[in-house]
Amino acid sequence: MLNWIIDYSLRHRLAVIVLVLGLAAVGGLSLRYLDIDAFPDTTPVQVQINTVAPALGPEEVEQRITFPIEQSIGGLPGLENMRSVSKFGFSQVVVTFEDGIDIYFALQLINERLSTVELAEGIDRPRMGPVATGLGEVFHYVVTGQGDDVTELRTIHDWV
Repeated sequence: MLNWIIDYSLRHRLAVIVLVLGLAAVGGLSLRYLDIDAFPDTTPVQVQINTVAPALGPEEVEQRITFPIEQSIGGLPGLENMRSVSKFGFSQVVVTFEDGIDIYFALQLINERLSTVELAEGIDRPRMGPVATGLGEVFHYVVTGQGDDVTELRTIHDWV
């Protein structure tokens, strides 16, 4: 098979040259219409849902806020992943969608689902974060140490 290709190429040099020039021309035309970014955004579509609940502990925040939001968001078309953080007085749910989903379509879907979530009195309505990419989320770290000296850990955290 390979010998046949070599023999044909040597016998029909003009056809090979025309074929190579044609492929180069098609490649050059394709290059003109190719979108090129210096820093292409390869991150998936992410939507943040933030809820503030003063005076609620992490367990209460998870039970009263985070869990109902996760239940209402689950099953959305194109939903790929869901992460949540429940802290003292604050709940954040980060929803990741599949590639190709429009960010504004995802925001609309989540907004429709959030309107059905019933939260207790005194808890702010869930708010969606700004339209942004996941490029801002680069690194997470935890500062730990021996003992209960929180001020020392805070000092270390401030210098990181």
